[in-house]
Amino acid sequence: MKSWPRFAKARAANPIPVATYMTGTVYVALGGVMGLLGLVDALLGEDARGFFVGAGLGLSLGMLLRRLGSPQAEPRRAEALLTVAGLWIMVPLLGAIPFWISGGLSYLDALFEATSGFSTTGATILADFNQFSYGLFFWRSLSQWFGGMGILLLFIVVLPHLALAGRQMFFAETTGVQKQQLTPKLHQTASYILRVYLLLTFVTLAAYLVTGVPLFEAITNTFSSVSAGGFSPNPQSFASYTPLTQWIAAGVMFLTGVNLLLQYRAIFGREYTALLRDPEFRAYALIVLVVGLLMATVLYARHDYDLEPALRHAFFQTTSIITGTGFASADFAQWVIPAQTLLVMLMFIGGSAGSVGGSIKVIRWLIIGALVRRELQRALHPQAVLPLRVGNKNIGEDVMRSVAAFITLYVSLFALGVLVMGILEEDFVVAFSASAAAIGNVGPGLGEAPPPGPMAHYGHLHPISKAVMIFQMWAGRIELIAVFSLFTPELWRRLRA
Repeated sequence: MKSWPRFAKARAANPIPVATYMTGTVYVALGGVMGLLGLVDALLGEDARGFFVGAGLGLSLGMLLRRLGSPQAEPRRAEALLTVAGLWIMVPLLGAIPFWISGGLSYLDALFEATSGFSTTGATILADFNQFSYGLFFWRSLSQWFGGMGILLLFIVVLPHLALAGRQMFFAETTGVQKQQLTPKLHQTASYILRVYLLLTFVTLAAYLVTGVPLFEAITNTFSSVSAGGFSPNPQSFASYTPLTQWIAAGVMFLTGVNLLLQYRAIFGREYTALLRDPEFRAYALIVLVVGLLMATVLYARHDYDLEPALRHAFFQTTSIITGTGFASADFAQWVIPAQTLLVMLMFIGGSAGSVGGSIKVIRWLIIGALVRRELQRALHPQAVLPLRVGNKNIGEDVMRSVAAFITLYVSLFALGVLVMGILEEDFVVAFSASAAAIGNVGPGLGEAPPPGPMAHYGHLHPISKAVMIFQMWAGRIELIAVFSLFTPELWRRLRA
């Protein structure tokens, strides 16, 4: 088909053809999904205007962007970084429209809710759960399911047209460590991960239904569980479900923090010892076990919990917070300070690399631990040549520099959030926990602002505080490097070149 001259000229002058094309592709897909949800909402007699407006904008802008972009171009590193960072903010900008028009929220609050969804954070500004229709609750949970592994769905669809572009953008999103692949073709790797993700989705849904969770809540909670998201249509989160459902959810959340490639090898490749051979998995499992037992001891000794409820709530909240899911089986804002301290500590650990969990990730802490151990040995043996090792693998100096840069950026952005929100909210605990929950994509926080705790909302925050959390959720989802690269003049010079 012959292109219109103006479109051909625009494509020739476009310095980011792949970024434009991929954003358009995602917008078309989201527009189609919102159109379907709008039809369902209309049939149910609910307000479907937001979905239809979002569908119209998504389809029209998406087709225009696809037309202006090019799937054949090979992106430079700068464009790959821009694509990753841009997608994760462009998607919530569109996804916020149903919350804004049909949900009765301000656009800032709607953007907060959408960013929290697609970044799988689970923080909400929703104070009244009767304010949302079934369609909006379904959309907010579905956004988390898309956010958890949606980028891989895009790679599977678009990779045949992008040659090596998908490989570059995969590495741009997983900047830092453990770029492990099962096959030389990235779309095959992505399809393997997607297979594990879908299997976990169907098994979780079946388990929730069997244990008595109502159908709609089972579906939406499944989307939020397997993505380590945390949104639930139930204002009490998992506190109103049976003990068996809570144990199952704890197991699912534990798996969301495990490297999905290792899970594929264990499940489909029948490498049953693949997990146990991995030092990061062993460290992750040990942290969950030790912290869970410590917390259970505190709850049993300091609260009116019997042994089984103490163990259940302790391991539920341990897996919920370390993976960044944010579900709650009890109001941990009412727990004693030692138990809350353990939960706050988990916010800064995170799951494994290659999982859908957020925060810093266990592998980075293992590398930092190995670095500290090496420097202590060097203090005693200054002339010794001491390689940096995690397990039986040597860690290159480039990886160490990447980890150091990541943690520096992470702590700096966290501290900036505490500073700004502390000044605006005049409550250090609220500022500290909100900043940690946002950048770690965890969701619930602590503090005295009503109502406190995991069933709380952030609707009472100052608009600037909400904007800061939106930025932190966005940056935390794509692990900071791609975001902060946007503020370097070198990236824009390379894009213009």
